Amino acid sequence: MSADIKKICTEVCSPAYVFSEEDFETRANLVKETFGENVELCFSIKANPFLLSVMPEAFSKVEVCSPGELEVCKSLEISPEMIIFSGVNKSEEEVRLALEYGVRNITAESRRHVEYINSCAVKMNVECDLLLRLSEESQFGIDGEELLSYIKNRKEYRGFKIAGIHYFTGTQKRRPNAVIKEIDRFMTYIDRIESETGYKIDKIEYGTGLAVDYFKEDAMEEEKARLGEIAPKIRELSQRAKLTVEMGRFFAAPCGYYVTEVMDTKVNDGIRYAILDGGIHQVKYDGQTQGMQIPKITHVRRGLSGEKTGKGSDKWTLCGSLCTTADVISRGVEFTDLQFGDLLVFHRTGAYSMDEGIALLLSRDMPSIYILDKSDELRKVRSRVDTYKYHIPDNI
Repeated sequence: MSADIKKICTEVCSPAYVFSEEDFETRANLVKETFGENVELCFSIKANPFLLSVMPEAFSKVEVCSPGELEVCKSLEISPEMIIFSGVNKSEEEVRLALEYGVRNITAESRRHVEYINSCAVKMNVECDLLLRLSEESQFGIDGEELLSYIKNRKEYRGFKIAGIHYFTGTQKRRPNAVIKEIDRFMTYIDRIESETGYKIDKIEYGTGLAVDYFKEDAMEEEKARLGEIAPKIRELSQRAKLTVEMGRFFAAPCGYYVTEVMDTKVNDGIRYAILDGGIHQVKYDGQTQGMQIPKITHVRRGLSGEKTGKGSDKWTLCGSLCTTADVISRGVEFTDLQFGDLLVFHRTGAYSMDEGIALLLSRDMPSIYILDKSDELRKVRSRVDTYKYHIPDNI
């Protein structure tokens, strides 16, 4: 961790997210060094679009899964050569917009996608590289038998060249052996493609889905170990075609910090409660259930007012500002002398946390967002958002 927590807390207004450029780069470089130079890295921007403005050199590609994410890339002038246009729901118009911007790497998840992409490219007199997404027991991708048929009939399409396969089956995989077996199955399928069609795949986009640990003290070491265990199999896969490994959460999670203020303290039925100006609408950890898990939290004393809780540590239940008993972030968290006005900084909130919560509930403002750059300077990249506007009818 490179971020100076006290510096952050003196310069931002709660609630706020802070994303560390150095932490993001360190994570990307770790993956690059572990997998080797022959493996390109792709950042799935759905994990955190704000990190696009501080993309490390380790990344060769970004995965874009919606027209909105494409607009974010346009606004930041991300090179279209870097973009892999993906996503389960593509319209013909969205495909056209991507091609118009210059995107030439596009995935297909269905027959309709194949037809849209071919039709648009032909009309625009361009050719793109198509990555057919292979399904594995979910709504995503194309059935293996159907995928083979597109490769067998590849000469029928004039708008694209079938360049390769996109393969991603899910996230938060904790057992490296599961990833290794998955890659073995995938390579067996590649063998089948080559034997039945005589076609040599040029490109592979593979998402490992490696897990991020939110509630363990040795999280970083466990994640490094997972990375190291699958690395030989990743390098083996890279011998089959030009390989791009795509991840979002694994890259982004460790670089985020969520700052929230203690707005009230009380004791109900013998339980100490701290009411925060955040809540489950703003901070969300994968695997958290009814606040039973405790992530890493830094307590920054401000001592504005209020009674002291006494010497030694007390256990607190941390609740947010929503009018629901479900708004419990964590239970049984130990703090020494937690008071009204103090700040709590939740670590590892760099991926999804700012997007997955129920942000519009109660019309509370969405937090400001800052980038902590490599010179240790804070740069605000989004001011607070007044969400009440989304609840006022257009005709008023």
